[in-house]
Amino acid sequence: MMSNVVLATGLVLILIGLWGMLTHRNILRIIIAFSLIGTGTHIVIVAIGYVTNGTAPIIDRALTLLEAPARAVDPIPSALVVTAIVIGLAVTAVMLAYAIRLYESKKTLSIDAFTESKW
Repeated sequence: MMSNVVLATGLVLILIGLWGMLTHRNILRIIIAFSLIGTGTHIVIVAIGYVTNGTAPIIDRALTLLEAPARAVDPIPSALVVTAIVIGLAVTAVMLAYAIRLYESKKTLSIDAFTESKW
């Protein structure tokens, strides 16, 4: 039950991020929307890797065949999410640095100022 709630929360964050990215004209709001999409994706990946009543993925007596076999949680989704968080932080920092440079050049963060025709 809890996994379904977490999965739904992640999907809602992805949808909010997509909505924000497609409807806003301010570069900072678009960067925040991209971050929401990334966070929602991380939550979905963790929710997919969740195992109900699972044990830690450490080989010990709980996972041996001497006792009742227990299901272990897969550590790969969690490791991928940690890596994705670090990469997402770096990408967000680059996007914010680029937004600062754009603001210095045009004194605005509206996309309309940067989409003027070069004809």
